[in-house]
Amino acid sequence: MTRLLIIPFLLIATSAFAQGGNTSANQSACSRDVSRFCRAKMNDGDMVVLSCLKENRSKLSKACAKILAENNQ
Repeated sequence: MTRLLIIPFLLIATSAFAQGGNTSANQSACSRDVSRFCRAKMNDGDMVVLSCLKENRSKLSKACAKILAENNQ
């Protein structure tokens, strides 16, 4: 359950996302990627998870990569 809750907060942390709105598609776009690549960092805060996603950009799903790009990450 924690894995699914971190994504909305992760995306809200970016100013571009805060301006663009929070949709369920945005919330779930990176949940699998976070669980796959950043599980060990999930309790370290949203910005740490965001950094982890960026470090693993080449391995991310297309949906997650798109959300990051749309939010200037």
